[in-house]
Amino acid sequence: MPIIKSAIKRMRQTEKRRARNVTTKRNLRTALKAFFTTKSTEDLRKAQSELDTAVKKNVMDKNTAARKKAQLVRQAKEAGAKPAATAPAKKTATKTAAKPVAKKAPAAKPAAAKKPAAKKTPAKKAE
Repeated sequence: MPIIKSAIKRMRQTEKRRARNVTTKRNLRTALKAFFTTKSTEDLRKAQSELDTAVKKNVMDKNTAARKKAQLVRQAKEAGAKPAATAPAKKTATKTAAKPVAKKAPAAKPAAAKKPAAKKTPAKKAE
């Protein structure tokens, strides 16, 4: 058991982080097992989502997750499941149907910044 205050705090932080990481890993393993048993599109989507969550929480490296996602998609295609897009593309509205935007008034030209007046040297007194 640590005696130093900073070590005690570090131990508390480590316990909290470990609990958070264990939960994330457990959810990931559950989603992967569900995908491997059924190989459905829905389970593929959940597994990909859990991989993204693990990356976001720094439990897994992003390249490792990308490799695993590619492997999952390949297995889903071989099994005949259609892989769903991870991020559906948004359709933009046509410009004519867009909300009209009020025109901005022309900006007034800023006045040239005034330079501080040069100091005049005091005139010498005549003797």
